[in-house]
Amino acid sequence: MALSSYLLAGSRAASLPSFPSLRPRCNHSPPSLVIAPLPSARRWRGSLRFCASSSSPPPVPPEDEEPSDYELSEMTGNCDPLCSVDEVSSQYFEANYKPKNDLVKALAILATSLAGAAAINHSWVAANQDIAMVLVFALGYAGIIFEESLAFNKSGVGLLMAVCLWVVRSIGAPSTDVAVQELSQTTAEVSEIVFFLLGAMTIVEIVDSHQGFKLVTDNISTRNPRTLLWVIGFVTFFMSSVLDNLTSTIVMVSLLRKLVPPSEYRKLLGAVVVIAANAGGAWTPIGDVTTTMLWIHGQITTLKIMQGLFVPSVVSLMVPLALMSFTSEANGSSQTSSSLLSSEQMAPRGQLVFAVGLGALLFVPVFKSLTGLPPFMGMLLGLGILWILTDAIHYGESGRQRLKVPQALSRIDTQGILFFLGILLSVGSLESAGILRQLANYLDANVPNADLIATIIGVASAIIDNVPLVAATMGMYDLTSFPQDSDFWQLVAFCAGTGGSMLIIGSAAGVAFMGMEKVDFFWYFRKVSGFALAGYVAGIITYLAAQNIPLSLPTSLAEILFITGS
Repeated sequence: MALSSYLLAGSRAASLPSFPSLRPRCNHSPPSLVIAPLPSARRWRGSLRFCASSSSPPPVPPEDEEPSDYELSEMTGNCDPLCSVDEVSSQYFEANYKPKNDLVKALAILATSLAGAAAINHSWVAANQDIAMVLVFALGYAGIIFEESLAFNKSGVGLLMAVCLWVVRSIGAPSTDVAVQELSQTTAEVSEIVFFLLGAMTIVEIVDSHQGFKLVTDNISTRNPRTLLWVIGFVTFFMSSVLDNLTSTIVMVSLLRKLVPPSEYRKLLGAVVVIAANAGGAWTPIGDVTTTMLWIHGQITTLKIMQGLFVPSVVSLMVPLALMSFTSEANGSSQTSSSLLSSEQMAPRGQLVFAVGLGALLFVPVFKSLTGLPPFMGMLLGLGILWILTDAIHYGESGRQRLKVPQALSRIDTQGILFFLGILLSVGSLESAGILRQLANYLDANVPNADLIATIIGVASAIIDNVPLVAATMGMYDLTSFPQDSDFWQLVAFCAGTGGSMLIIGSAAGVAFMGMEKVDFFWYFRKVSGFALAGYVAGIITYLAAQNIPLSLPTSLAEILFITGS
């Protein structure tokens, strides 16, 4: 899943970029109601959002109507970062919530309590550390998978799981000092990813708040259904290679809502966006959070991953596009665009902010190669430059505070970052205890083909979050097992990135599309999953075949753009 991930898949219990049709913006005008759909998916939870003055209570929808029946509406005014959705959301649920899973929740809490009680028993944990850690991890992971049913936010579950695992590890380790040293090392590694995501997500939010992406979307003028299918696919593909796949999906689906009226064809175009966003994020180190993880930890390098995965990623997109071109939806009449597309105006100096923000993202691999410092330092450098720039160009403009970095920080997907933190710390504890090494030895003994292991990881990522899958794989196999830029690591990056397209809940991009367009799981499964599977298999075959053919990007061009070895 694209970063610049899951910058971010996440959950994405994600905060939407600042498109007027997607995010309510608050002022002190009479209260208005904006309701986002609430998909039953594990990575993105829509929310009920109100903008209201302090003197008027928020309106409550009719009891006989579901929130998903409401359309997102356009709001005006400036956003107050202190305007919280929690109070009004709680008021809504107090009036409308009907308990359905109390027994399941009670059992889950009971099981967690028993696991915690067992962890307190020092003697038992010391003798059965592996069992205790696997039990805690299984319970935590079940809470993440079934977060919708249990109504537990997966970010909180992930953090709780991480702390419990390290408590067990401290009890079962030879000494507390050993556990503390392991935790310090894991924290140092995890913090690099967290800081990278924080910087990248903020840069993207700043550019989006200035409507900078209109420079891309405004140039899409074709209305021929089949041509539009391919144009949307490749625009999303290349956008996702620089941004994260989730942000790219939100930008492009927002565009579709203005280009194409509600129809089966628009749903199909949205599915193309999901496939293209996941494929585009797989071939660059900043395009997907899992690829970024592999890059930061040294499993892959910039030039090699681009050389190895560009063609397979293109194939994994072109095959579904070619198959979808023959569907009845793609052969209908030409579409008429909405007047909303021309009504949105770019913020002052939006072009400048877009250029600097995009340059900051592209400069990160160059910075790493020139200085040898970790990538997150290059990302923080870009954020610092953009921060000073926006402060300067909007100095004295009190009505444009939302265009500055402090307000952008209030809108980024913070809980998604905390989810990554919890997952990566949890996996680090399993690695420190040697459990992942035991699992790797088991797979080596029973599944001797490394390519098959990578393929299985990709299929699993359609059901299970790809972040912990890739994190676990990194813990199972070190660079002595598979050297840097080996076929295994490149195939893991490709499969984990594109495998999620096979189910709508398999990626942050899919879940965002599900919520924005109210697409249900089974529609996607019937209409799109087969096309996505064909692209996934074709991409793997292309990659494996290319290893026996000496084809690569021109070295001189690649060195100019990203510098060899970065």
